Amino acid sequence: MEVILGIDPGLAETGYGLISVQGSRYHHLEHGVIRTSAGTSAGSRLLLLYDRLAALVEEHRPRSAGVESLYFARNVSSAIPVAQARGVILLLLHRYGVEAGEYPPQAIKQAIVGEGRAEKHQVQELVRILLGLEVVPRPDHAADALAAAICHYNSRAVRGISC
Repeated sequence: MEVILGIDPGLAETGYGLISVQGSRYHHLEHGVIRTSAGTSAGSRLLLLYDRLAALVEEHRPRSAGVESLYFARNVSSAIPVAQARGVILLLLHRYGVEAGEYPPQAIKQAIVGEGRAEKHQVQELVRILLGLEVVPRPDHAADALAAAICHYNSRAVRGISC
């Protein structure tokens, strides 16, 4: 059984989702959000993000991870904190030997729904169905992270990488 980590990066909130895959079946392990306080320094917030994700990686030992990539942002000042968080996340994954794939939001939507311009609620509902959950995963960032994990696994399967 392979464990896949999905991450929706952000400095204020980073969504994470862990799934396992056995054969052609997805299994939900855990999902949530790592929140950092705007009242603390960027360095402290990034360290908290690193420490919380490191604990998840140490506990679940994912072999690979799907990370939502930074999409074009009109406001550079809001894109910088997300880019900082992504840098910390990619460093952590590399340090722990977790293979990382980066996917733009449109590619994740395409992988889950079959349409790159799908609405958020459509993606969340299909994530719920694919993982056999009774309710749509919340908060939104966690649902996005689960979608990134599913997208990553599907991308690896299509490329013919054996697990």
